[in-house]
Amino acid sequence: MSHMTKVRILKKKSYLAMIRNAAKGENHIFRNLWASVDGEVRDINKNGELACGFFASAILYLNKLIGDMHAGVAGLERDLSASGWMQMPELRDGAVIIWKPRPSADETPHLHAGFYVGDDHAVSNGSNSTLMPEEHHITYDGTRSIVRIWWHPALDES
Repeated sequence: MSHMTKVRILKKKSYLAMIRNAAKGENHIFRNLWASVDGEVRDINKNGELACGFFASAILYLNKLIGDMHAGVAGLERDLSASGWMQMPELRDGAVIIWKPRPSADETPHLHAGFYVGDDHAVSNGSNSTLMPEEHHITYDGTRSIVRIWWHPALDES
């Protein structure tokens, strides 16, 4: 008689490890997202400057927590809502964070997205620094406020 090994992926533990590991060392995977815009081929992530929505949605999509990957935060938030994510008042490990736009003199300010990883730290794509996923203080040491926190019930189960 053969023995069947039972393996159950621990969703939340694996999800949090993927988020934290994305910010260890050089990680250029989310930097570029090419698109045809009015017939012109462009990197709509601007070499990492606008990659936060792509980074966050890719992690969520790989973990089957949203329906697709997105270039921007607006599309990400529409998908979060459609995929059973709910806004909540407090941070929990694995929550998706949406930050207030930074003032911008030369272009439209953009919301910023990332993940809460505990101990007042978050992981997001460093749009003004490394242009790669990085770990940082949840309010960038008081310089950027959180406007929404999203949570999915599937993260309660594991």
